[in-house]
This record gives sequence, structure tokens and C-alpha cells, in this order.
Amino acid sequence: MLTNKIETVTGTIDVDQLGPTLMHEHLRVEFAGWESNTKVPPLQTHEEMVEVCIKDITGLQERGVKSMLDPCPIDLGRDVNLAKEVSEKTGFQIICATGLYKEEWGGAPYWKFRQNFGMGGIDEMTDLFVHELTKGIGDTGIKAGIIKVATGHGEISDYDMAVLQAAAAASVETGAPVTTHTEEGLGGDVQQKILMDAGVPAHRIIIGHTCGNDDHEFHLKLLEKGTYVGFDRFGITPEFPDEKRVASLLRLLKKNRENRIVVGQDSVWCSAGGAIPEEVWATLDRDVVFNPLHFHDHIIPQLLEGGATQEQIDTMLIDNPRRFFLGDPD
Repeated sequence: MLTNKIETVTGTIDVDQLGPTLMHEHLRVEFAGWESNTKVPPLQTHEEMVEVCIKDITGLQERGVKSMLDPCPIDLGRDVNLAKEVSEKTGFQIICATGLYKEEWGGAPYWKFRQNFGMGGIDEMTDLFVHELTKGIGDTGIKAGIIKVATGHGEISDYDMAVLQAAAAASVETGAPVTTHTEEGLGGDVQQKILMDAGVPAHRIIIGHTCGNDDHEFHLKLLEKGTYVGFDRFGITPEFPDEKRVASLLRLLKKNRENRIVVGQDSVWCSAGGAIPEEVWATLDRDVVFNPLHFHDHIIPQLLEGGATQEQIDTMLIDNPRRFFLGDPD
């Protein structure tokens, strides 16, 4: 399904307006239950979050970035009003998501409890996703432009399977694309099969965080099915350093596989909940970890030095987001 329109938090735009686009960044993240820790005061006020987001967006705009996808699902602190406010103040285009996070860290207890009353299953989730894609999120009037799903380590739980099936049904009904979260880049092949078997076209799927492992053959198998893969966690996990991510990406680029790769950092800009203790924050290199400028300032130079061309980088940043949201199978 080709559609030259896409929903952003400030309204509908033509896909040709996207320009250079980062495909996995978060304005704000809160883990389910954060309000229960009443001893920890909110780390940031709304006003402080707006200030941080504007600063980061200004930095991106100075580097030529025009748009970003914030694939925060409903139950991971999604704040579409924050996104709309900073988008209006900066002119930066932000696409938000519907969908639910993995059972382990998301809002699963609510949905599982509703099952006691014959609700909370695939049909209700599907209806919610469709509503947020076609009618709007709550009373905001803001429409989601994509569906987000997630799975954890090992076998997919019954709950996560239900979310995947609901996402697939909503995608088939509306034509909306799907993006995923994987752990350490694993499980994307299973996600891919579930979604495609349920009728979601391969070119409407991004298997997220594929760069979390350096198994070249695994990457190629995902790409051969026709889905996009996300090299979208640069800087985020020191235990799997960027050197490995860059080397893995360069191996694909040397085989001219750039036309199904999207990029980003999975950076988190704001949080009121304080899931990460301040003493841990103090140990992180913030020039790298959760820095939305990291890909442009540090990774692109490494890619060019390693033999990638500027044309390939433009394909990943400009052409692929456009084709993905357009629904172009080529």
C-alpha cells in the first residue's frame, strides 16, 4: 500500500518532507510503576523536559536532521503532548507510535487483569491501536504513525505474542508500518515470521536493534526476507561497543545492502522517574550514551573512514525512511 502521507505529532505531512530522519530516539521514557517510588522526587519538570528537548533538537537541526521517529509505546512513558510542544517550537518533525512494550517491563498487569472479565486480549489491543492510528491518542487529536512491539530474551511469552498479533491485525487493517524492539539483536527472525505470516508486508517492518549482535549471516537472512533492520543503538550499551556495530554495518555496506537499513541511537532525553540511579548516570560518557548527536558526530566519520560512501549514508538517513513510510516495496 503506497501512501505519500504520514502522521506527525503536529499533523499530516508528505513523506517527501521527512528529509534526514533518525528512526529510533525517545524524548521521554518512564518504566511502568515509576510513580510507586514516592521517596524519589521527579527528576525533571515538564518545563525542564521541554528545555532539554529543544536543546537536543537544535543540535540535530544544526546537523541537517529534519525528522525523527519516537517509537515509545503507550506503556513506556509516551508523552505525545511533550512531543507536540517541542515540535511546534522548533519546526522539527516527530512521528509517534502506538503499541505496547514487552511483558517484562511494560504495562502487562493491566491487560492481563482485564482478561478476568473477558477483555484485554488481542481484539481490544487491536481496537486501541487502530483508534490511535486513525482517530487519535486520547483527547489530544494526535495520531500515531507507526505500531511498536517488543519481545524479551528467549521464547516469546503468550502476552507478547498477543501484542504481536494485535499489531499485525492493526497494521493489516490500516496499512500502518510496524517497528520492533529486540534484546541484543536476537529474536528478530521470530518477530519477522509472526508479523509476515499474519499479513504484514516485509517492507512495512523494521526489526529494531539488530545491531545488538554482530552475526553477519543473521543480518543477511533478515534482509533477504525484505524487512528493514535497525542499526539504531549506537552508544547505548558499553558491553557491546560501537566498534562492533560499526564493523557489522560496514560489512553490510560493502555488500551494498544499505537500502534496507535505518539508523539511530535509541537515545533517551528525559525522565521524571529516575529508573537509572544518579550515581550510575555519573559513570556514563554522556558524549556517547544517550546522546542524540552521537551518530552524526562520531559514527558517520567512522563509517566514512571505513569505506562507506556519503551516498550510502544518505540512503540510510534519507531514502530509507521515506520509502519505508511510503510503503514502497522496491
